[in-house]
Amino acid sequence: MIRNPRGARFGSQRRVASGRISNQRGATLIEFALCAFLLVMILLAFVEMGRMLLVYTTVTNAARAGARYAIVHGSTRTGSGVDGPSGPGNDPPEVVQVVSNFASAGAIDESRLNITVTYPNGNDIGDPVNVTVVYPYDPLMGYFPLSVSLRNTTQGVIVF
Repeated sequence: MIRNPRGARFGSQRRVASGRISNQRGATLIEFALCAFLLVMILLAFVEMGRMLLVYTTVTNAARAGARYAIVHGSTRTGSGVDGPSGPGNDPPEVVQVVSNFASAGAIDESRLNITVTYPNGNDIGDPVNVTVVYPYDPLMGYFPLSVSLRNTTQGVIVF
């Protein structure tokens, strides 16, 4: 056993108040490992929640862009393709394409988007249009078993 200049022993044992010798070796390492693990899990949870918020914002803005396109390009609009009317039936390809294009700018897989466009009262000026976008969220890390479908429905009134 190594002794310091005053004669006390260096080592992993120390005498406790009851007179017994207690072994403290490794306790600090165990405490650090537990705290470091919890800290890393909390940091990963923050990253995951931030990514989920990013994906939800992308889904919401894609639905808004689709609804805006649908209300500006009502059934009385003349032209064809992008300048033509949106509809008159449900899920017009022009609106679906606008939603898909807008969503592709975000961090999502646009092939997994479920886009639904409905005209409850028809496709004339003053009628509502509903654009619903659903995206099944997949976590970045498999440690957090989330199976959430991020959904947004935007409603607008056809003005042109």
